[in-house]
Amino acid sequence: MIKTQRQRGFSLMELLIALMIIGVIATLGIRALTGNTDKARYIKAMDNLRIMSQGLDQYYMSNNGKYPDLASWDAMVEPNSPLVKKNLIPANMSPKDPWDQPYEAKSGKGTYELKCAGDPNNPGERPAIILEPGRLQGGPTGQAPPEGGPPAGGGGK
Repeated sequence: MIKTQRQRGFSLMELLIALMIIGVIATLGIRALTGNTDKARYIKAMDNLRIMSQGLDQYYMSNNGKYPDLASWDAMVEPNSPLVKKNLIPANMSPKDPWDQPYEAKSGKGTYELKCAGDPNNPGERPAIILEPGRLQGGPTGQAPPEGGPPAGGGGK
């Protein structure tokens, strides 16, 4: 009687093939995740600009058609800002965009301008965003904002 030994475990070749397959799947997953992270940052920047825009528009409507005189985004988000004091914007808004660059903003009696420089690593796909009363420049479509955006004729220039 000849006894045959049963092989236990995997051969080196089988392990290498399995590791290679796992590596390919991981690479594809990381690439997809990175693209979604960049898109999420861009959406967050647009959302922050819209929140500020809506706060400024509410201030305009409750103050006889005048925007507050604020020279920068930092002035708009500081605790003593009229926008924060009147709860028109959240008190904890960041002065920097998701790419750690400062937002640019100014508002005056009849208008305002809010800017985000966009994705510095991919300006072609995620360009600068500029919000003014009643219009949006840049953004993913480069068109006017959907309903619920800044009111048209909010201030005139």
